Amino acid sequence: MTKEIMNAVNGQLFAVWFLIGAALVFWMQAGFAMVEAGFTRAKNTGNILMKNLMDFCIGTIVFILIGFGLLLGEDLAGFIGKPGLDIFTSYADFDWSNFVFNLVFCATTATIVSGAMAERTKFLSYCIYSAVISAVIYPIEAHWIWGGGWLSQMGFHDFAGSCAIHMVGGISALVGAAILGPRIGKFDKDKSGKIVKVNAFPGHNLPLGCLGVFILWLGWYGFNGAAATSVEQLGSIFLTTTVAPAIATVVCMVFTWIKYGKPDVSMCLNASLAGLVGVTASCDVTDCAGAVAIGVVSGLLVVFGVWLLDNVLRVDDPVGAVAVHCLNGIWGTIAVGLFATTSAPGNDTLVGLFYGGGFGLLGTQLLGMFSVIAWTVVTITVTFLIIKVTVGLRVSEEEEIVGLDATEHGLPSAYAGFSIMDISNTMTMEINENTKLGSDDYVTASEAQKNAAVKVVRGPESSSGIYKVSIISKLSRYDVLKKAMNDIGVTGMTVTQVMGCGVQKGAGEKYRGVELDATLLPKVKVEVIVGNIPVDEVIEAAKKALYTGHIGDGKIFVYNVDKVIKVRTGEEDLAALMDVE
Repeated sequence: MTKEIMNAVNGQLFAVWFLIGAALVFWMQAGFAMVEAGFTRAKNTGNILMKNLMDFCIGTIVFILIGFGLLLGEDLAGFIGKPGLDIFTSYADFDWSNFVFNLVFCATTATIVSGAMAERTKFLSYCIYSAVISAVIYPIEAHWIWGGGWLSQMGFHDFAGSCAIHMVGGISALVGAAILGPRIGKFDKDKSGKIVKVNAFPGHNLPLGCLGVFILWLGWYGFNGAAATSVEQLGSIFLTTTVAPAIATVVCMVFTWIKYGKPDVSMCLNASLAGLVGVTASCDVTDCAGAVAIGVVSGLLVVFGVWLLDNVLRVDDPVGAVAVHCLNGIWGTIAVGLFATTSAPGNDTLVGLFYGGGFGLLGTQLLGMFSVIAWTVVTITVTFLIIKVTVGLRVSEEEEIVGLDATEHGLPSAYAGFSIMDISNTMTMEINENTKLGSDDYVTASEAQKNAAVKVVRGPESSSGIYKVSIISKLSRYDVLKKAMNDIGVTGMTVTQVMGCGVQKGAGEKYRGVELDATLLPKVKVEVIVGNIPVDEVIEAAKKALYTGHIGDGKIFVYNVDKVIKVRTGEEDLAALMDVE
């Protein structure tokens, strides 16, 4: 009788822990939001927070309607579960805990994709493909593994989702980022179109990213441990879930220290996540030695993955999602076939290659891995291509440059109270329709149109031939202007962000339903000193770069450096300087 009572108590305790684990996995959404926001630029922070909120909320809706049935419904030929609405029609007998548990895992798959496609994806498009992942792509392959499908019948093992969640999310991220294309300025190309340089876009808030990593690591104890069935197994899972990321982080630190001369902070943060992903599939069947080996490979693999995407595949992944989740999800799936051991509590059958089990389990893991890869690549590619030809996948060039907070959500800044200058009403611009000049092509535009669009103010001629040229540009034209200057040989520039407005009026936006004043627009002031290059050539190149066919595209001021020098040395009074300007 005592034994029966203890078994009942243990059963209830683990039922409660099961739900606590689900809550920890839900809390990982905050971690993903912090990592992605911290590793990207400030102008897109609000968009990223919104995406991480909505992929869970939208995922909940579609998981209720179809996802849960496809995952855990009555097995149909080992391929899918039978869809149903038992959550409405038979609520009293419904498995509430299992629904919540599987829902939070489903949301994790969708949110992984967000990071690799950050800073240039339409919000509507994100909502659509996030729904498709949660409704169809994830539930079907997860049914193969956890819902009684054909892979589970073969003995495929993925305890907490290296394959079913992280690899699927990482592959979807890779396909999406490849179809979407890189962020503006990520890759420099020569005149033949060959990429000659990879540019880094440092994250705007590393403390936020670090906080996200710690939140994820904490949540991972629920991610890996929630399905444990004994105290011994839970303790072993906690151990492997701690050792693998710790080893991965140290290995990454040492490797980047040797390779780059300094230990790389953001790479080490990613390495912690990589180690967690790598041990997720085998956390219940491996031992400490296996966790160490998995961590070593994960720490190196994340560095290799970032290099591979930048320098070989030429795919822009702002947060390293592909290196962390795709490559280490693959590695974690394979690791089961290498490091599974019966010395792990609760594992009496699975033995990996390195523990004397032969190639049988490894072969099953590889078969399952390639099957899930094929399913994911096909379905997510079709999804992205349909979105691309219908509602569009990518924002416009100007929207990307200004930032998605402003253009997609009407949010002036996620950090309005922390700005070094007031940008709370300046991040959006409406084109004044009355400023159109009739031609948006500089080559075909008349001189009058060119001069109306980009006004040039010139001082007296310089006897020395040295001039200071000050160019006022819209943010959206800065990269074009910089390239134009470089093309004619101007390599020294002073760039300042300034505020201003004219006929290109500021656009009013609303925050919580209240309209914000909008009078100033963000501009860029580029100053160059020219002597060897004819000043007229600089002016012409700048006018062409700034021109969009509207009055107020930009302004160019040309100063006589001779007179400015004389004024600054006291040889002329201030009135002379005002004449020059």
